[in-house]
Parts: sequence; structure tokens; C-alpha cells
Amino acid sequence: MRQLQTLIAIADHGTFARAAEVVHITPSAVSQQILALENEIGVPLFNRETRPPTLNLQGMQLLETARSILRQIQDTRAVITEGRTIGSFSIGSVRTSAIGLLPLAIVSLRKAYPELKISLKVGLSAALIADVLADRLDMAIVAEHVGVPRSLTWEPFIREPLVVIAPKDTPHEDARAILENVPFVRFRSLVPLANMIDTELARLGIVTQDTAEIDTITTIVECVAAGLGAGIVPDIALRGLSTPLKVVPFGDPQIYRQIGIVRPGVSPKAAFFDDVHTRLMNLAGPYGVPTARPRSDKSASGPAGAPA
Repeated sequence: MRQLQTLIAIADHGTFARAAEVVHITPSAVSQQILALENEIGVPLFNRETRPPTLNLQGMQLLETARSILRQIQDTRAVITEGRTIGSFSIGSVRTSAIGLLPLAIVSLRKAYPELKISLKVGLSAALIADVLADRLDMAIVAEHVGVPRSLTWEPFIREPLVVIAPKDTPHEDARAILENVPFVRFRSLVPLANMIDTELARLGIVTQDTAEIDTITTIVECVAAGLGAGIVPDIALRGLSTPLKVVPFGDPQIYRQIGIVRPGVSPKAAFFDDVHTRLMNLAGPYGVPTARPRSDKSASGPAGAPA
């Protein structure tokens, strides 16, 4: 374990000297541990022609295995110690209007598990799913996604309707009239929601008068509130908005998008994942989606199998 921890520290911090500071040993001890690891594996793990030495192909392969091994040891320790919540838990999330729920959930988790260090990383769906698959993240928050590997599961915690928004004094009353006659602030981004909106507009044969292309939902809401034009957003994006807007359903019938948790299919942390899901579902209010899996008998404030 010490050798694998040292290998990860070198990869994460770049040099033997910096890794020595992180794992609290001397640089010479770091070198000795790596040499011992290489002797046991039977192949060099570093390109020593470079300064500082860098991981070679075999080293990179072992690095991924090392992360997985140490994560499994942590998970097993959690079960053995009856769910004592120490250590760290990493969450990834896409840039979504529902991301506002995540900080609230993390704050409540910190109160429930004061010894647990929770970190958040924001990125794109594909990269976050890859990070969960490689054990670089414990879980990720992503929209409904077709690219989830079989070893992972995706479970929605929110199903929210899409709505057309426009300035309050807009004379038109239905979605088609608003979208065809009011300047349109289009959501332009490489995410499933943008494709969902464009697909429904095309299906309905609605031709918009684009005045702007924006890559974040919150900015679209701000632009519409300022009077720039109309837009299409998830309903939750309007939560807490002080400016009154005209809001009508989008789609025929109204369409919904789902956001959920990507997590390992089998994990000792299953009850803890359920706890995170429950907190996000409750924060989603009327659009919350309960878990479809059997729940643990433990209470949501202290599940067994929490991170160690």
C-alpha cells in the first residue's frame, strides 16, 4: 500500500521530492520504494532519461490499478468499521441548471459526516463518466446519457419540464407564437439538453429569429429577464428568480429532461450513494425522482458502507 500511495503521489505532484513531502518520507525513501516496486513488478515504471523522471506506459497502467486497489481498500475499511465516515469523497457534475442543488446537498452531507472531506469537480459528461470508471471520481451528476458503460449505473434524481420564457409584457400567449415572433436566445452547447431543444423545435417546424447564442442556462435566463428576447430552459432554472417572466410549456406534449447520478454498479458505498440521491431528490421538490433500487434499512443520516 505504501509503495502504491507513493506512486500515486509522484503522478499527482510531478516529482519524487514533492511526493516525499506529501507522503511524509524522505526523497531517498521515495526512490527506494519505487525501486522495490519495480523489482516486484519486474519492469521499470519510469523514464529516467527525463528530468524529473516520468511514468512510462507500464507505469501508467499500474497507476490506474493502484488507484483502484487503494479505493477498494478504503471501501472495505468502511464496511469493517461499520460505516465510519472518514477520508474523502469526490463528486463530478456537468454545468447544469440543477447544479445549484448540489452545493446544498454537499453542505447537508458535511453536517451529517463531519469527518468526511467532499470535493466537487465540474466538467463534461464524457470526461466525468470516464473518471468514475477509472476511480478518479466516486460519482458524477450528468444528464441522461447513452454512453454509460455497463459496469456503471445511471439513476435520475430529477425529472424537470422544459419551458419557454419571455419578458412579462410579451403580447403572445402560446409557445409557438412566442418562439416565432420574439427574438430568440438559443442555448448552444455540446450537451444533451441543447440537442433536445433543437430536435423538438425541428419536429414542431418552429423557425426562430435568433438574436444570441449562449452556452449556459443561467445566462439565458438573465438575458430574457433583461428583455433581450425569449428562450427555452428547464423549469428549475427559474427557482429564486425575482424578475417576473412569461412562462409557458415547451413541446407537444411538454418535454422533460432528467439528471441523475452515475456510480459504480456494485460498491460497498451503495447506501451512501442512496443517501446522496435522497438529498438531491428532496431538494428537487416536486420534480424529484425516487430511487428505483431497494433501499438500505439504515437511516439517511448514517448509512453503512460510507466512504473511509
